[in-house]
Amino acid sequence: MGFLKKIALTLYRIWFYILLAVPIVVLSPFLIVSISRQQWYPFFFRLARIWAKIILFGMGFYPIIKREELYKKGQSYMFVANHTSMTDIMLMLYVSRNPFVFVGKAELAKIPIFGFFYKRTCILVDRKNPKSRRDVFIRAQKKLNQGLGVCIFPEGGVPDDENVLLDIFKDGAFRLAIEHKIPIAPMTFHDNKKRFSYTFFSGGPGKMRVKVHKTIPTGILELEDKRMLNNQVRNVILKELESPTI
Repeated sequence: MGFLKKIALTLYRIWFYILLAVPIVVLSPFLIVSISRQQWYPFFFRLARIWAKIILFGMGFYPIIKREELYKKGQSYMFVANHTSMTDIMLMLYVSRNPFVFVGKAELAKIPIFGFFYKRTCILVDRKNPKSRRDVFIRAQKKLNQGLGVCIFPEGGVPDDENVLLDIFKDGAFRLAIEHKIPIAPMTFHDNKKRFSYTFFSGGPGKMRVKVHKTIPTGILELEDKRMLNNQVRNVILKELESPTI
């Protein structure tokens, strides 16, 4: 890789963090108000969607969405997708108008400015701590009882090996969906790894294709069906990754 290309990619990465931080600073008075009461979370969510759009379009990313189904207003969903990039967060916010909370790794709370709001609005999990993983279910249940949706990337993190197309799914998202009888809303993100992976000298502007799959009801399922549901959802996303329809 040439020296000039490395400089350009370094500046591109720096620009991402500028876009991540500056809108939060500008919107901070409104954001602080919006997180001061639980019932005001939908307002925070609308601001978060504006923030996500600023980053996506500011980086030169152009979402292209193919929907098999429209989400119902007021319905809680368990949103799941493949996980390959930090931009998965922004793209998920862009796609769904239905308010939801993320279940995400606790390390992101250390990011300056972003982390302040992240740890106050998301459900944090330390995957090395069994108690932390158990607490996720308690906090997620509270959010679902408030009528919000939940977003979990069921791979449990971005695979270290970028050649992995789709890692094994953990059962947490499917257990919660069954317990609360809410539908699974699967999505496939095709281009996020190519656009902005965790490899520093990589990425660039371009399209971000999203396949919004048909939701999968859980009303008649029991907890012992969570592994079957896990496999069903993973196969839907894997099939789309292997043979894109968009």
